[in-house]
Amino acid sequence: MAKKFFVTGTDTEVGKTFVSCAILEKAKQANLQTGALKPIAAGGFDDEGIIKNEDAVALSNAMTLTLPYQSINPVILKEPIAPHIAAEKEGKKLSASRLHGFVQGALLNRADLWLVEGAGGWFVPLNQRETLADFAVQLNVPVILVVGVRLGCLNHALLTAQAIAQSGLPLAGWVANCLDSEAAYTEENIETLKGRIRAPLLGVVPKCESPVEAATYISLEALL
Repeated sequence: MAKKFFVTGTDTEVGKTFVSCAILEKAKQANLQTGALKPIAAGGFDDEGIIKNEDAVALSNAMTLTLPYQSINPVILKEPIAPHIAAEKEGKKLSASRLHGFVQGALLNRADLWLVEGAGGWFVPLNQRETLADFAVQLNVPVILVVGVRLGCLNHALLTAQAIAQSGLPLAGWVANCLDSEAAYTEENIETLKGRIRAPLLGVVPKCESPVEAATYISLEALL
């Protein structure tokens, strides 16, 4: 039976996609069939007349399944700003139920491991009432939390872990993604989080050149 996870982060630009690609690479090395979705993305580029998002393309390249781009990233917003603001500027309506509907078909494809990556952090707004957390709850799968290890990460990580718990979804594990190689007390901060986040630490990822390199620091044991 396929293992499915929702990937969120402590903030934007904490390496959700990079870590997701590392997890996919690790699974591929274990001869597992993998799929990944980026249901909503803000910030696109023109690829022969089709607007695409760099994160969604990276996920597409990292997974083993071959899916049409629109199945991987059904909602693409041109400006790299908060999704609800970008959608309003483009005259589009976002909702948790619409995103959930978009991904259901893709998730019917057979794979051993599925990752569904969010945008920004846990409470990124979709509209005046809903956030991406509402979509995650409708998806109803365990959550993987990517912690961007830098100044301020303790508060962000603990608040996000608490919010996930309050949503009723299980936290399957978390990844410490070390964003600043010169940051002070990185090891101490990670040890603090290990003692306070009630979920397995899936890996401590240093600054890496590629997800293939980062995969060596990831363990899938707690996920599979």
